[in-house]
This record gives sequence, C-alpha cells and structure tokens, in this order.
Amino acid sequence: MRFARLSPTVLAPLVGVALVSSVLLSGAAAQMAIGEIRPGMIGVGRTVFDGTHVEEFKVNIIGVLENVIGTRRNLILAKLEGGPLANTGVIAGMSGSPVYVDGKLIGAVSYALGSFSKEPIAGITPISEMTESTSVNGTRPSAAKVHIDFPLTRDNLTAAFRKALNWNRPFADRPSDAQFTGASALSGVSGDQLGTLLRPIATPLAMSGFEPDVADLFAGAFRDQGFVPSGGGAAGFRNGEKPFEGPLKPGDAIGVMLVGGDLQLGATGTVTHVDGDRVYAFGHPMYNLGPTEFPMTRAYVYTVLPSLFSSMKLSTTGEVIGTFTQDRATAIAGRLGPGPHMIPVTLALESDRATKRSFHFDIVNDQLLGPLMTYASILNTLNSYERQFGSATFQVRGTARIRKHEPIQFDNLFAGEQAAMGAAAYVVAPVTYLMGNDYEKVDVDGVDITIGTVEEPKTATLERVWLDDPRPRAGRSVPLKVLFRTYRGDDIVRTLPIQIPPNASGTLSVLVSDGARLGQAEQREARSTQPRSVDQVIKSLNKARRNNTLYVKLLGSDAGAVVNGELLSSLPPSVLGVLEADRNGGTFNPLHNATLGEWELPTEHAVSGSRTLTITVSQN
Repeated sequence: MRFARLSPTVLAPLVGVALVSSVLLSGAAAQMAIGEIRPGMIGVGRTVFDGTHVEEFKVNIIGVLENVIGTRRNLILAKLEGGPLANTGVIAGMSGSPVYVDGKLIGAVSYALGSFSKEPIAGITPISEMTESTSVNGTRPSAAKVHIDFPLTRDNLTAAFRKALNWNRPFADRPSDAQFTGASALSGVSGDQLGTLLRPIATPLAMSGFEPDVADLFAGAFRDQGFVPSGGGAAGFRNGEKPFEGPLKPGDAIGVMLVGGDLQLGATGTVTHVDGDRVYAFGHPMYNLGPTEFPMTRAYVYTVLPSLFSSMKLSTTGEVIGTFTQDRATAIAGRLGPGPHMIPVTLALESDRATKRSFHFDIVNDQLLGPLMTYASILNTLNSYERQFGSATFQVRGTARIRKHEPIQFDNLFAGEQAAMGAAAYVVAPVTYLMGNDYEKVDVDGVDITIGTVEEPKTATLERVWLDDPRPRAGRSVPLKVLFRTYRGDDIVRTLPIQIPPNASGTLSVLVSDGARLGQAEQREARSTQPRSVDQVIKSLNKARRNNTLYVKLLGSDAGAVVNGELLSSLPPSVLGVLEADRNGGTFNPLHNATLGEWELPTEHAVSGSRTLTITVSQN
C-alpha cells in the first residue's frame, strides 16, 4: 500500500487543528497569574443563565484585594456586565463561573456584596489558589466532627452548624486586614472596605419532595450557612428541557447531591476548570469540610429569579458524573467517573389504614450530612404519609448494616405528640455516634427500617408494684405484680415471676423502671464509663432500653465494679482488692450494689415511671 506525501502547506493546518483538539480534550487551559492582573483589563466570563447553554458575560477588572494578614489570600475585584446581570446583580448559582483575560483563565466568580445589592460587583478567586488548596489528600480530622443533639430542632441544628461550619464570613474582617490595588468600585466605599462587605456568593439548594415543616427546619439552618433553599424538580430530563452540550466543560452548571431517590436535595453552582478528569468549581467552600465523598452531578437551570434580597438560579441536580473529594476554602474539587458510596436507606410503612408503602433514599456518606439527611428523610416520610398533628404511635423495627461489624438492631415504640421526631432520632442517633467515633472509620452499608403506625397515643404510666408474700424464701420463684395505667385511664395488672437466689438473705430491693430512667441510674452508678471500641459501642447500642418494656432488677448490698466498660456485679472482696490496687489494666469504677437478677416485662404501650420495692428474704 502506498501513502501520499503531504506538502508543508497542507500539513501545517492539520497539525494546528490536532494541537487545538489536544488542548481542548485535556482541558489544560492557559492560566494567568495574580501578579499579571491589572485594573482596567477586560475579561470574559461563562455561565448558564437558562437550560444547559453556556453564555458569555463581560468582566471589567477593578483591582486586586490582597488579604495580607492571616490567610494571605487574594481576590480579584470586577464589575460584571451582560445577560440579566444589570437587573439581578451577582446571581446565586454563579459561584465558579470561569473568567478569562486574553484567553487565559484567571479564576472563578465567587464573592458578592451580600444581600440587597443589585450592583454586579464580584470577587474572583484566583485559579492558582483553587487548584493548590484542593491538591491535598487525607481524612477528615477529629476537630472537624460535629456534635448534633437529637431529636433535632431548628435551634440546635443552627447552633451546631454555626459552631462547626462558620465559613460564611467576609473576605476580610476589618478594612486594615486587606490591601487594595486599583480604582474604587463604589462611590463612598474604599477598596479596602470592600473586603469587609464581600461574602461568598449564596449557593442554591434544590429541595424536592419535602413537606413544609421539615423543609422549614432544614432550610433555616442551611440559609444561615450561605445557601438559598428553593424547590427543585426530580433528577433527569422532562419533555421540553434542553440536553447537555457534550462533555462537562467550564461554565456548565454542576451539582452536589446530598439526597437522591424518593427525595432530592442538592446544591448547585458552576464549573470553573476541567483538567483531564479533574474538576474544579464554586471558588469558595460548600462547607469547608476538607476531604469529602459527595456525588458530583450535572445540573439544569430553569431560569434566573431576580430579587433585591438575593437573585438566584432556579436549578436542580441531575445524573451522577463523578465524586467531589475536596471541600476547601477556595473551591470544591473532584474527579469525573463513578460516583461515591452512598448510604441506601429503605423505609417501609405499615398501617391499618392503607397498604404497605416502601420508600428508598440514597444518602450522602458523610459524618455530618449523612445522619442529618437520614433524619430528614425518615421524618419527612412520617409527616407526609402519617398523622402530622396530634398524638400517634410508631413501632420501629429494622437494622443498620455496619461494614466489618455486627449490625445495629432497632426495636422500639414511640408514642405521643413528638412520636415522629422520636422515631427518626432513634434510628439516626446511633448512626451519628458510630460515624463520628474516635476509634476507627465506620462505613454504613445500609439502613432498613419498618415502621408500624397507629393513630392513637399508646402511652401508660407505672403506678404500683408489690409482692403478695412480703417475706419470700431464698431459692424460690415469687410472682411480682405490676400495675400501670394507660392513656385511656384503664388499669392493667401484669404478673412477672422473679427468682430469688438460693444464697440471698436479709433486705433486698426490687427496682421496676422504664428504660430511660434505668439507663440514667446505671450511668450514674457506673460513673458514665464510655465504650473502648466500635464493637463495644455496637454492643451497648443493641442493649439499649426500649420504651415499651419495663425493666426489673433485684438488687443486693454486695459490691461490684465496672472494668474496661464491662459491668461485673457481686465480686468477691479479694477480686475487688486486686482490681482496685492495679489500675494499669484499664478503667475501674466500683459499684455499691450487686445485681442479683434481671427481668424484662414487654408491654404494648410506651410506659414511663419507676418504683422500688424493699423485701426481706427468709432462708427457711
């Protein structure tokens, strides 16, 4: 086979096309260093205002803010023109919009003049700071873990977010913290003062399928952290929506999924730079969590909503196209490809009023947001399909599968005005504790829950306990009588046989208590000894007291101890002496009472109350 020889005049254009194609495919766009930026430069920005089409807007460089104290970060100040910007100001959802000067990438639109400003003055995060800050790897440090109390309220959620995630701060705390080079952007405001006014552009938070009470609970806390909650559609395209224009590119809308499946919740912004399979976006943090495992998705922009408070893109997340692995002060970044491991949550509702319903959610695998989104999904489902107002009863059964460990078992009953919140917290609290433990990284492979519902408060109060024989004999079984009164005022008497040990004598105590009170008493007696491993944590969680069970303990005066988290009762004095003398083997807490027997009395009600009965044991 013969090949024709191409002349240099024909070959040169082909080589040029090949080189351009190579640059476009690699995504390695030329970049301009911060030292080359000068006031008066004219640039071009790219973003999506509607649908999936990337549009250009004009960028007038005003100057550079140098944060010379503390973080030593820089911010390029610019005035934006074009598209809807004259009517909207800087738009929530523009975070990450790339800006080019002379064809070179300088950074991402990322900061704006807070709320109630229609003047499109923006801060641009230099691209070098975005790529450098997200190049680090590692795991989430212990200091970044967040403690949240359940049942969740807006106040304690907001307080936890504010304490752990207070990143939504101005570029500079004081005018003296920043040094400005350039012309004044606003009349009456110096360039240095602009540093105290510029804050990260708000991030649209698409919420789909959430009922109003749950949406308000989470939207308020998210709004305080720089998000603008809005309604959103389900992932994927509907009739009439425009398809995406080829592979992901700078200026495209991009999403961060937090919940998928039968609920949708995710944040949206703009792609700044694509380098091979590496993606950089936002130009500011989402939460500044450090290493993350967030699903990276396509995003669709329905329209831009002008507002004096905060103009925003109405958008929604789409298909998963990769994983965001870094959430840093100057950018979020990740890689195209498979999405991360999500926590599958399956919830089945059983009721006499309707057929069994099943729901499925995919929850982001994150120590903070994973439990929060699981809580929101369960609470939202109960509020949407069951009784929202008045008392109700929820019977919770199921498991949480923990990789390389025994599963967490759920079996409990919740009744009353806050039953839905109690049921959701019951599932989420142990998962939260495990995902934030200090012993090892725990992976939750899935949560499967079945909740039976009744539209009445099946509550009861423990009223009285007694023995027909006040002087029971050692070695005999005696019937313990328990009286509790239901929410309807009905008295129920239950009988529980308890065994008196053969060697028992003298005065003993019979404690009958609900699970919550008994747990508190045991913690005080054991001096709140903490588990020492994940296995001990799971063992403790699986032994947790249930609301629909009364617990009976026969207590004697013999001493015992808690050694390395394990309860040991009725220890001989010689053993106690050795343990107390040798504290090098682990933790040792003495107990002043010995447990001679334990029994459980299951009921069909959430029982509350505690009673103690003193008996005298006879040996003959």
